[in-house]
Amino acid sequence: MAGKPGRGGPVPKRSSERRRRNKESKPQVVPIKGIGPVPVPPADPNWHELAREWYASLAQSGQSQFYEPSDWAAARVLAAVMSKNLKQTKFSSVLFATVWAGMGDLLTTEGERRRVRLEIDRGQEEGEPAAVTAIADYKKRLAVGGKKA
Repeated sequence: MAGKPGRGGPVPKRSSERRRRNKESKPQVVPIKGIGPVPVPPADPNWHELAREWYASLAQSGQSQFYEPSDWAAARVLAAVMSKNLKQTKFSSVLFATVWAGMGDLLTTEGERRRVRLEIDRGQEEGEPAAVTAIADYKKRLAVGGKKA
């Protein structure tokens, strides 16, 4: 999105896929001490099923450990707007775009998490991504068979 820092250009690569040519700049972070764990407000049973599923998925997502009460309140507003749009007879693309932007602000997509350099590791093995490893193995098999990769 134009006008919003960090939203322009292509989605950055994962850290394991990047080649570092320059020293990375250190982010300017101002630590603020939170007060205890943040409870997850319950979903509204009147929301559309997809909105309830999306909201429930937030609590299971890695980025939610950084959510504050205001983030959960924003998520409830988004789920309510999402539900309203899904229940209407005429789907609003403008409303959808607004919800999608809000979902990005809550870091619910991998692209948005990469833009803020937040990577969630679900216990995968360290090293190359699976696709890169598969291609390397394929090239080795071709080379063994007498063909050049």
